[in-house]
Amino acid sequence: MSSLVVDPGARLRGELRVPGDKSISHRAVMLGALADSPTRVEGFLRGEDSLHTLQAFTGMGVQTRWEDDETLHIDGVGVDGLCAPGSAIYLGNSGTAMRLMTGLLAAQPFASDLGGDASLNTRPMRRVADPLREMGASITLQGDGTPPVHIEPVAGLSALRYRLPVASAQVKSALLLAGLYADGETVIEEPAPTRDHTERMLRTFGYAIATCGSEVTLRGGGRLSGQSIRVPADISSAAFFMVAASIAEDADLLLRDVGVNPTRDGVLSILRLMGAHIEVLNARHWGAEPVADLRVRSAGLHGIDIPAELVPLAIDEFPVLLVAAACASGVTRLRGAAELRVKESDRIGAMADALQALGASAEPHADGMTVRGGPLRGGSVQSRGDHRIGMAMAVAATAASGPVTITDSDNIATSYPGFVAQAAALGMRLQETA
Repeated sequence: MSSLVVDPGARLRGELRVPGDKSISHRAVMLGALADSPTRVEGFLRGEDSLHTLQAFTGMGVQTRWEDDETLHIDGVGVDGLCAPGSAIYLGNSGTAMRLMTGLLAAQPFASDLGGDASLNTRPMRRVADPLREMGASITLQGDGTPPVHIEPVAGLSALRYRLPVASAQVKSALLLAGLYADGETVIEEPAPTRDHTERMLRTFGYAIATCGSEVTLRGGGRLSGQSIRVPADISSAAFFMVAASIAEDADLLLRDVGVNPTRDGVLSILRLMGAHIEVLNARHWGAEPVADLRVRSAGLHGIDIPAELVPLAIDEFPVLLVAAACASGVTRLRGAAELRVKESDRIGAMADALQALGASAEPHADGMTVRGGPLRGGSVQSRGDHRIGMAMAVAATAASGPVTITDSDNIATSYPGFVAQAAALGMRLQETA
């Protein structure tokens, strides 16, 4: 188990491209595997989470090969071409893979078992299993509604009209993937907008899907055509450097090719409301996904009440946004983010403990946190095995008065392989220790 030691005094200058978007990489593998012809994925994230998804599909008979370190070829087998896996499917730490694949595998003519690491096996799955059971799926969870998940084959699935009780792109996507195999139209209504990568990618693969207001509609029985996909740089990974450049002195960073999908750009809006200097440059599209370069410079941030409508659009970025709050003048209040309690860790509790360990005023609530900005000191913090907690606290160290040690930093590779090297190249002062 490694630790990460970060010294203050970073001078962040230069440019970089953070790794490919994890959400899009997952979906490119899934839809590429179900396509009737080959798919080429450029910029695929070779992080542990997305590689577990890739391994799951190779275990179900999908042939893949690497053109280079970030370019993947997938020989799709068609929507009816998957084979029974020879053993239980292991998904590591990936809640996205667990939930989406539960929907996709619910309609297959073979049994399957899905599990993961200790953290993933505590994640709530009833929110996915219950509506899939309404479609006719046979899904067994543990007594507390967590993985491992066992799926038995059924004669067929029925289409479903379903209103999500909580805004969740993972649940929405799981139901849409199951809907590919259902008889009739599956209609999902969202209480608030969530990331729409699944809808955009289905259209890219030639599948008809309609969006009208808060409803998404898909008719089962269609086919997918292989495509050439370019994966943008992950805005969730870029967010760490957006905040680092905002709170460091004399910083000037250019983050290239960042995905700026409007259902994912809440971090941009929140940081700008806090006074961040972020320019969106060279806006363009890579297929269905909007992409831009982001220039970020040092700024005097101030506290805000985070608008409720932005919370679902920045749910994965709140660990580092709470660091921004701790370094801002005044008070920042986050509410309506109870989903953070059931991520890779309890991110509300984990961030409150970590910020308090560095002297910050951070008061956790059931659905958020109140943070009063002020000076941070050095110290030791726990990542709780959560990659985003680890990277967020590395960013916090850039504004601390002394070194910060982050324990259990190995998990960073789940979403951001190469984080330490890229951060060091830009001027952060950090090193890994055994």
